[in-house]
Amino acid sequence: MTTMDSNVKLDAKGLACPVPIVRTKKVMKDLEAGQVLEVEATDKGSKADMKAWAESTGHQYLGTVEEGEVLKHYLRKSSGEETAERTYPHVASNVQLEEKLRSGVSIVVLDVREAAEFAFTHIPNAVSIPLGELDKRMGELSREDEIYVICRTGTRSDMAAQKLTANGFTGIVNVVPGMSDWSGPREGLDS
Repeated sequence: MTTMDSNVKLDAKGLACPVPIVRTKKVMKDLEAGQVLEVEATDKGSKADMKAWAESTGHQYLGTVEEGEVLKHYLRKSSGEETAERTYPHVASNVQLEEKLRSGVSIVVLDVREAAEFAFTHIPNAVSIPLGELDKRMGELSREDEIYVICRTGTRSDMAAQKLTANGFTGIVNVVPGMSDWSGPREGLDS
């Protein structure tokens, strides 16, 4: 059985379309930006419904885990991060990161997305430290390493890159656009 971190859980088991979406919409409205909602449903059509609803409303559909008859859908409330300004000056494209990984040079890929996002798909050997935990977990990283910071769109990774640099890290690079457009090797529940 796979356990996934979520901020809020919604029980929609035994309910048929459109009730799981209606209840999801009500709960999502009260979440803070960036929080993850887990929706438990038994309606097999809910997988396509949840994905379509999330995409049509701007929220992020992370994926679905099947546990017997129960489908656990994970959705992340939109935060407007796609339009936020990026200010960290040292940037690499997804292609540049992929080339660096293929070259065999020793680098660290730091994924600052939420744990549920990371669980569904991530770059092999990436280190997962969600942005909200970075201050207390910075000691897990070496200040001397070349660290490529990645998130979904490049915005959370921009903030993380700034934090790391302000704390004495020197080889920090923000990866843009990030996992939303990553076509390189990946692993996780969706792989």
